[in-house]
Amino acid sequence: RLLLGYGGTQSIEAPGHYSKESIGLLKELGIDTHRFYKYYDQKLFQSMHLKSATFFDRETFGQDLLWPNVIVGYDETYSGGKTVTLEALAQIPIAEAARKDILRLQTESIDYLPDLDPQQTRAKLTKTSYKDFLLQFATVHPDVVKVFQSSTHDLYCVGIDAVSAQACRGMGYPGFKGVKATPRRRSETQEGEGEEEPYIFHFPDGNASIARLLVRTLIPDSAPGHTMEDIVTAKMNYARLDDPRNPVRIRLNSTGIAAKHVGEPSTAKEVEITYVTDGKARKVRGSHSVLACYNCVVPYLCPEMPEEQKEALAYAVKQPLVYTNVQIRNWTAFQKLGVSYIYAPSSYFCSTTLDFPVSIGKYKFPSSPEEPCILHLVRTPCSPGLPCKDQFKAGRYELFTTPFETFERKIRDQLGRMLAAGGFDPARDIQAITVNRWPHGYAYEYNPLFEPQDRPVSARPCVLGRKPFGRITIANSDSDGHAYTNTAIDQAYRAVQEVVSIKEGIANSA
Repeated sequence: RLLLGYGGTQSIEAPGHYSKESIGLLKELGIDTHRFYKYYDQKLFQSMHLKSATFFDRETFGQDLLWPNVIVGYDETYSGGKTVTLEALAQIPIAEAARKDILRLQTESIDYLPDLDPQQTRAKLTKTSYKDFLLQFATVHPDVVKVFQSSTHDLYCVGIDAVSAQACRGMGYPGFKGVKATPRRRSETQEGEGEEEPYIFHFPDGNASIARLLVRTLIPDSAPGHTMEDIVTAKMNYARLDDPRNPVRIRLNSTGIAAKHVGEPSTAKEVEITYVTDGKARKVRGSHSVLACYNCVVPYLCPEMPEEQKEALAYAVKQPLVYTNVQIRNWTAFQKLGVSYIYAPSSYFCSTTLDFPVSIGKYKFPSSPEEPCILHLVRTPCSPGLPCKDQFKAGRYELFTTPFETFERKIRDQLGRMLAAGGFDPARDIQAITVNRWPHGYAYEYNPLFEPQDRPVSARPCVLGRKPFGRITIANSDSDGHAYTNTAIDQAYRAVQEVVSIKEGIANSA
């Protein structure tokens, strides 16, 4: 039984808002996003009456409890949660005052910032964390924060102590029914028009299929097939990737360690790259080079860059995010418990979900609970209370120092406790584990809580850092300040266009 999972980029999110360059590339690769409406079974879990749940752990809440509801974060439609009754809230192990506060946040239209006009309210929400909004303005019981704290982990890689109230308002979090603020602005990266799209544009291996399609398009005999469907199970012919007969060559197991101009950057005609393979340093030259790696690495690869540009590149800190795949013998425990997703506000992994029900080409999702399947677990190592960049640094250090054995023990303990009532036995039912530290997570995004509001986009470090330097250009999602596939594509397009412009400028001056 072939089971595919993903360790990096999860899905094609909101393709209707992609730029013409991004959606154009997908189409050129043969990706028709409308086909996912057929391939993604949006009714499977619903037909089995599987819903989202919250796991309260005994270390934080006094008892282990799997509660068949979610209040914040995720629900079946990837929105901010849903309203629950006081009777349902009575089941969870928090103070009675906290239960009433949650119901108040969800149902009552109270303006918690009555002295501010809509524009001032928006500004206040933008510079106030959701945690502080709840405690200082909505004056909720601290237990409410315990329940809500980790709900933003899988999107922002930090808890609600470091996510703005305005961001949470935009995601449908409770507490804003009566708050009068100016409307949200559409992200600059979302140029397209159209209605909200479902979160279904997913290959079984995540967006690795996009990378594989890119390789097959550039090196046609590197993999069999011609469609977005057959790439999913196609086996790559690695021997073809570095064939000197190819106009495009991909050299695996080769780590770049230096990039410099041959001569002065302003007059050089070539760029020299030093890389290590088989323990030996080798060099290759070309007329131009595109550095497409973690921004913080670039100053070390290219020390001849101006100090101001190196400082701008070093500003970014990866947002640590761990995607873990756990293969289980069957998923009958989920069926018995009536859940497909579990939010765990205080556990090691903040979320656990059954894999996306996608069947495409020869790959078939295990739609019977009796079949083996893959669980997707998310961990965001952060340190609540610190500025977000410091939390990211602390989290990255944790990932450097955490052995696989720790992840394995945490997985067995958490799954065993959450799914115990469904008959799950971790010793019997866990078949394989893959921990993807995804070195180490999302591109750095500019958090309004910790970034100057009056700084124009053109002055952001990511924009200053991506400027062409001689014959070297920069391309990566860090260069945009958004951790999305479309922004990575847009930045790649921009970097290549800069190379074209440089070439044209040289030709015109000759």
